[in-house]
Amino acid sequence: MKRSFLFLVLAAILFNNSNAQQLKTPAASPTQNLKQDFGIGSIELSYSRPSLKGRKYFEANSELAPVGKVWRTGANGATTITFSDDVKIGGVDVKAGKYGLLSIPGKDEWTLIITAQTDVTNPNDYNQEKDVVRVKTKPLALGISIENFTIQFGNITPVSCDLQLMWGTTAVSTTISTEIDSKIMAQIDKLVKSDNRPYFNAASYYVNNNKDLNQALAWFDKAIEQTPNGYWIYYEKANCLLKMGKKAEAKVAAQKSLELAKASKDDAYIGRNEKLLSTL
Repeated sequence: MKRSFLFLVLAAILFNNSNAQQLKTPAASPTQNLKQDFGIGSIELSYSRPSLKGRKYFEANSELAPVGKVWRTGANGATTITFSDDVKIGGVDVKAGKYGLLSIPGKDEWTLIITAQTDVTNPNDYNQEKDVVRVKTKPLALGISIENFTIQFGNITPVSCDLQLMWGTTAVSTTISTEIDSKIMAQIDKLVKSDNRPYFNAASYYVNNNKDLNQALAWFDKAIEQTPNGYWIYYEKANCLLKMGKKAEAKVAAQKSLELAKASKDDAYIGRNEKLLSTL
């Protein structure tokens, strides 16, 4: 009886040790998760990155992503893309949410697919009726060869970015855009009536987006009341005045910003103000 009990205990210890010492090696197609701040939200992307390893790709009957056939746009699990806010792709409105990213490689034209299916790993499981948007795009020949399949975001502005796919000597991309002005204006309208009024940010947005400059100027003055030594505020106020055609007043604001920046030893703003003053 005792021997049987000891045998069971020993077997359990050996089993646990064997599990704890499982061999771990690098993944052949490592997973990458990206999060890109975009607009006033973000885009998240999850995919696995296969390597070429000398194999043929984007060709008829090639081993990797043959032309004319649905490709999961990566390796291992399904490739997914998540939008925190509504976006527009290929002229089509795409609601905030999680989607699958598929593609159909072609010699002269690719099809990029945003689908409601988020689990397509086998092309046979793909249902075209679940497509949210299909975008046709021309492939671009690269001057170098990319060994690992790569998806990234490029040409990022406050309201648009390019979703870029690269592998080997081929690259394709499509533009994603979003609407932010109405959302920001709603925030400004709400926050300037609150106790913690973001006068500086609101004024800067008005200047940078060609809105009411008189209102922006009033908010810059309110921001200066909040932070009297805010040389960055005086600098942006100077730009606002310059945009209004008030050069003399812009010069006064820039000189004040320069004075305060020197007192704070901020070389960046010293340089910016000197450059601005040289034009006045």
